[in-house]
Amino acid sequence: MGAIKLEAVEKWFGDVQVIKGIDLDILDGEFVIFVGPSGCGKSTLLRMIGGLEETSRGAIKIDERDVTPEPPAKRGLTMVFQSYALYPHMSVRDNMGFSLKTSGASKAEIAEKVNHAASVLKLEEYLDRRPKDLSGGQRQRVAIGRSIVRDPTAFLFDEPLSNLDAALRVEMRYEIAKLHQSLGATMIYVTHDQVEAMTLADKIVVLEFGTIAQVGTPRELYERPANLFVAQFIGSPKMNVVDCTTRAGKYNLKAGRGGSFNGDQDATHIGIRPEHVSIGPPGDGALDGTIDVVEYLGADCFIILDCGPVGQLTVRVEGETPLKPGETVGLLFPEDRLHFFDSAGLAVR
Repeated sequence: MGAIKLEAVEKWFGDVQVIKGIDLDILDGEFVIFVGPSGCGKSTLLRMIGGLEETSRGAIKIDERDVTPEPPAKRGLTMVFQSYALYPHMSVRDNMGFSLKTSGASKAEIAEKVNHAASVLKLEEYLDRRPKDLSGGQRQRVAIGRSIVRDPTAFLFDEPLSNLDAALRVEMRYEIAKLHQSLGATMIYVTHDQVEAMTLADKIVVLEFGTIAQVGTPRELYERPANLFVAQFIGSPKMNVVDCTTRAGKYNLKAGRGGSFNGDQDATHIGIRPEHVSIGPPGDGALDGTIDVVEYLGADCFIILDCGPVGQLTVRVEGETPLKPGETVGLLFPEDRLHFFDSAGLAVR
């Protein structure tokens, strides 16, 4: 079992509060990702769960057992850091089995667990090599294997891919996803990379200044953001957000035309994803814009437009678009793809 529950958890460093009363339920076997900008408290929260940071107030429970006062060794968790922290003088086999050796496990038990972890991570042919003979991705797999042999209640990952290049990050994302499928263990993963969050998580926890901005599946956060912060943090390119006014079932844009609005309260901002904007001739749709830049990415193009007082908007189109910088076009906003937010930044439903 690996259910983890946070109850009104706070963390203070002197007079500075960095974690501000967080309540969260993590189910057994769930892959949960903490995501947010630098300084939002995601790594601090992970370290509190692992026992590496003291909890100032509140409680942390693992399978209904209050572990708040317990040291890391008694919590049954294991942590994978940005740094591989492998012993350079030891083989892969010895690195993976070292924690079992120090705990007094028999040679037969160590060999069985190391061989099983190596099989899961496709490391069998590297067991007798030393870390210096491995690539960055292979070293990270060894670090993960060192955690697997301990058969933990849950895995804690603190930005484990941040030291890898782009190609290796993609490869290791796949490896970690397959690892979760094969082990079925609870995993909590910290990253600032929303692509990792969207592709790996069962549930994403978006943190903002030590509080939870929203919790949900990747699709829920993308399609139904609870506030402006989540709307613009989740998604690449980020959601277009512009000022608006609403009245009598209509929204109006500054220097634009607007359209229908059926919210239950007034909105001050309207948002739409770049891929949901359609391009037509000038005079069509909600407003006009002049193309500044066309970013060709192969299958897609990002069209960056100057929309005057409304500001800069981004539209995602097919890679073979004939559009060129300098053209003026109309931007059409489908009513079922619009997001409205009030003056406090909260979604208007």
